[in-house]
Amino acid sequence: MIFVHPWAFALLALVVLSLALAYYFQNLNQVLPFPANSQFWKQGKTLKTWAGQWTPLISRGLALCLIVFSLARPQKISSALKGFGEGIDIMLAIDSSLSMSSIDIKPNRITAAKEAAINFVLGRVQDRVGLVTFGGAPELLCPLTLDYNALISQIKTLYPGITQSDGTAIGDGIVSALNHLKQSHAKTKIIILLTDGRSNTGTVDPVTAARAAASMGVKIYAIGTARHGSTLMPVRDPSGGQVMVRIDDDIDDALLTQIAQMTNGRYFRVTNRNELKEVYRTINQLQKSKVKIPPIIMRADMYRIPVLIASLILLLEILLANTWLLRWP
Repeated sequence: MIFVHPWAFALLALVVLSLALAYYFQNLNQVLPFPANSQFWKQGKTLKTWAGQWTPLISRGLALCLIVFSLARPQKISSALKGFGEGIDIMLAIDSSLSMSSIDIKPNRITAAKEAAINFVLGRVQDRVGLVTFGGAPELLCPLTLDYNALISQIKTLYPGITQSDGTAIGDGIVSALNHLKQSHAKTKIIILLTDGRSNTGTVDPVTAARAAASMGVKIYAIGTARHGSTLMPVRDPSGGQVMVRIDDDIDDALLTQIAQMTNGRYFRVTNRNELKEVYRTINQLQKSKVKIPPIIMRADMYRIPVLIASLILLLEILLANTWLLRWP
């Protein structure tokens, strides 16, 4: 455990001073001019009278100490990682166009793609992985990172139409992934491009994007995910319901093969979940190269716990002061 603001402990001196003054004035004001009945004084000090005298000081002092402890901002260090390791930098570029809701790959294309990508990420150890999605436009969901939990959380957010733009901009998706690989110092850099359609929109031609990737030494592993022939896709009806419409297989195998070959990568056509998982396992066997791993420190703030305990102590004191320790005046 570390303290972000250790200077806050200097406030303990004020806590001690305030408690000493409170004790002094408490004794100074302990004057009871009545009743004058001698039997009243024979009872002596009981547990209740002792508690009534000391409970406010002890509880408030303890609460103030806990608040000072909280102000020092305690943090728990859960893990640290730095140095050099064998790894590669990988950008996942996953199609999230509306057709990814098609059900030819159970339960649908986007769910199967997310499941396979998550399993792939869980199999990494020292590889930095990022995520770009694209429909009619690209969108970065996670930069290159070793924080796999954060990356997986972003993968889970994917859904058809997340970019709020129609179409499939494969070229733009590749360029977006390249933009986040250009600062990489890894010798091996790859893009895993997954799509279920042909490029029909965007500002960058997919072949031009592939040339840019080749010039940067980035391999593209392309995955076409759809069964041959037609399939069903859910579409929202104007009345607010949902209907199933039939769409044809529209994967441009020739283009995806060309993109992969231009970058010394490979193209895979998958028609079910098992084939998709097998493709990721194949890519998982890539040659690794030495890459510098930045330091990662997982910090968990713990200041809420002492604040909660201090609040409970003060509430308990108020409760006792109005019940068992109730006194007059």
